[in-house]
Amino acid sequence: MPCEHDGHRKRLKARFVKSGLDDFEPHNVLELLLFYSIPRKDTNPIAHKLISRFGSLSGVFDAKPEELMKVDGITENTAVLISMVPQMARKYLEDKADALNAIGGFKDIGMYLMPKFVGRTVETIMLASLDNKNKIISCNIISEGESDHATLSKRKVMEEAMRVGATRVILAHNHPRGFAMPSSEDIYLTKDIYALLSSVGIELVDHVIFAEDDFVSLAASGIDFRKR
Repeated sequence: MPCEHDGHRKRLKARFVKSGLDDFEPHNVLELLLFYSIPRKDTNPIAHKLISRFGSLSGVFDAKPEELMKVDGITENTAVLISMVPQMARKYLEDKADALNAIGGFKDIGMYLMPKFVGRTVETIMLASLDNKNKIISCNIISEGESDHATLSKRKVMEEAMRVGATRVILAHNHPRGFAMPSSEDIYLTKDIYALLSSVGIELVDHVIFAEDDFVSLAASGIDFRKR
């Protein structure tokens, strides 16, 4: 039997096909997504409940599945679907950024690394490894921690750079709940890592900090981490 909300669903889908999500309210975005895991219910009130509980559309997408399932109407299947959205967005953006196979400057660093932090709700530290022509060899997670802190092993940075045969590296981490500004601890740590890598012939080119759609480069900011 047809769902009593089929007409509304068809109209919302047609609106998306015609114009995309630009004019959608946050609850409409969720409502449309929920069509694909909740086939027989009105998803509008569920969408409103989600935004009310988590504060915003991004708050819903950043919520853990077990928290999502506390909202009436959200099953495990639906919670997984919602949680996949930022992860899939990151994969999409990373795939596009991977067309950049060499780092030519500050803008390239942001273009390549920013997508890798999309949807990450804990502080994550990454190391981009380059060859002597600034071609990208790899970019791997070195450490993950809490929403405002991650512990970094300086030796692990050196070992990773040596493992992939890097001659130059870029260190990057995010501030999921803060601003893209380096702390004094970030600067001291960068100086220590620069010295350690220099001892084995590897250059630390930059340390970049990301927060939402903003990023700050220590090198571009004039912070001289080459001197202790």
